[in-house]
Amino acid sequence: MTIYNFSAGPAVLPKAVLEKAQAEFLNYDGSGMSVLEMSHRSKEFDQIIKGAEATLRELMGIPGHYKVLFLQGGASLAFTMIPLNFARGKKAYYLAGGLWGKKAYTEAVKLSKTIPFEPILLGSTEEITYAELPSFDKVAIDPEAAYVHLTTNNTIEGTAVYTIPDTNGVPVIADMSSNILAARYQVEDFAMIYAGAQKNIGPAGVIVVIVREDLLAGEPVLSSMLDYRIQAENESLYNTPPAYSIYIAKLVFEWVKEIGGVDEMERLNREKSGLLYDYIDQSDFYSNPVRKVEERSLANIPFVSPNPDLDAKFVKEATAAGFKNIKGHRSVGGMRASLYNAFPYQGVVDLIAFMKKFEEENA
Repeated sequence: MTIYNFSAGPAVLPKAVLEKAQAEFLNYDGSGMSVLEMSHRSKEFDQIIKGAEATLRELMGIPGHYKVLFLQGGASLAFTMIPLNFARGKKAYYLAGGLWGKKAYTEAVKLSKTIPFEPILLGSTEEITYAELPSFDKVAIDPEAAYVHLTTNNTIEGTAVYTIPDTNGVPVIADMSSNILAARYQVEDFAMIYAGAQKNIGPAGVIVVIVREDLLAGEPVLSSMLDYRIQAENESLYNTPPAYSIYIAKLVFEWVKEIGGVDEMERLNREKSGLLYDYIDQSDFYSNPVRKVEERSLANIPFVSPNPDLDAKFVKEATAAGFKNIKGHRSVGGMRASLYNAFPYQGVVDLIAFMKKFEEENA
């Protein structure tokens, strides 16, 4: 039985990457060592981390005045690090188009009780369970604010930001955890991009940070480990980094490049997601909760059947048939197909065949 992994993260990795890692597991590049046991100060690892950065820069078109960091703690730690580094004594605006955007704002509010800055919720669609993205008037933004924070892809709710909004000249910081390398964005539109690796980049344990150098000129923060400036000065090696996760990320970046880069990756993702959206749209049995077609995510597609009992039956039967991790997030229910870069086109074809059969049996 073929297994398809629809997990929202940690998520499916390219088979070619896993096979290469397997072949090099005991002896990386003739070193006689696994990357797992290699010093992060060794010449072998120096080549790995520099190679990862160089390929990512090429894929995303990252300008020279941006630093690229490979850090620990994931996006959840970045929710604290960002205001700690950039917002002191200023306003910081947050857009909550999903649960993760709300979490970023919530962490900022917690931090504001001890660090002097003002987090402001610029827009939220929580009252409609984030069925669409929030809107705002740019004149409501203080032009002297530190930043506007947004999430480019809402993993749970299935919406995505493709056009960066006008923020009245205030720098934009984006959590791109679930659609980095899946759709083309212009790095220059952002002051900072960050992304937990465990969706489109590699295994859990590393976060990629792309930050404009001028943002790093501020005062030192309370902890060296939480100071982006210090991490940049030490080229992500202030302490022992998540070396194996960075190695896998390097292999994934090379795989994306071999496929044809981000633009080709986006084309393939639109083909995959379009196939599933088209089937859902023509069905009287399934529906997608996202209100605006133009806001639909390429990466995460939530859908429901006519009632929760049928949803539960669908998840049970789909799991038994090899469609793993298809259950939707507990906050929205139903099902969710996460079609990240490494997810195969055939998996969508087979899922639709299963959905048709289930509909015929349960309509």
